[in-house]
Amino acid sequence: MYSFDYQRADDAQAAVGALNAAPDAKYLGGGQSLLPTMRLRLAQPSALVDVTRIPALKEIAVDANTVKIGAAVCHADVASHADIRRVLPALAALAGGIGDRQVRELGTLGGSIANNDPAADYPAALLALDATVVTDRRRIGADAFFVGMYETALEPDELIVAVEFAVPERAAYEKFGNPASRFALTGVFVAKSADRVRVAVTGAASSVFRATDLEAALAANFTPQAARGVTIAPDDLNTDMHASAAYRAHLIPVLAARAVTHANG
Repeated sequence: MYSFDYQRADDAQAAVGALNAAPDAKYLGGGQSLLPTMRLRLAQPSALVDVTRIPALKEIAVDANTVKIGAAVCHADVASHADIRRVLPALAALAGGIGDRQVRELGTLGGSIANNDPAADYPAALLALDATVVTDRRRIGADAFFVGMYETALEPDELIVAVEFAVPERAAYEKFGNPASRFALTGVFVAKSADRVRVAVTGAASSVFRATDLEAALAANFTPQAARGVTIAPDDLNTDMHASAAYRAHLIPVLAARAVTHANG
């Protein structure tokens, strides 16, 4: 690794100011993606602005309709939070299945979605739960937030403050994980509300996406059988050393059916 400046921000305004004061500066959350990238010299920021001690970014608020989680809340705290486990257990379970214990203790919600790794778990939750990303300057719906591989709608100096998740009637997340990294080779998050079903898929393509054919089938009949009856085209899916596009296409309805079974209790 090479030399860089380190600053710890006390509030969102100070963090944005510090980022803009240094060329090629980066926000630092848990560092689970950024620091390995720096060690490989694939990124060389001149400064890191640590946002993990900003009080507003560490807050969790839960009511019957919304779960609001600060961007600097780590995965382990989401997984163990009693109110999240009660109101939105699918989200707590997803957080508890990210990486290993060290990753869950250090990695943050904001860092995960800002990085938008194609195989990350949280983007599927945001998309399926129709979440809103709250930044230091605006509110961005999940459908508009994830743009492409490692790309989001964030401006270069924009700071994620929190994410607001709508609480559905039923929800569950199932993934086929890499046994080493526990990233999703394919992951499917299913959420049923009073008037619609949303299904989000991660790990299968260049970025998280909604499976609209599954949404239509499950809106008509929220059963595992309905999910298994959907055929997913492999055309735009990934092929790599771990799985082919055809295999991932096969996994999507299988995992969706498991998620529906889990959601239905």
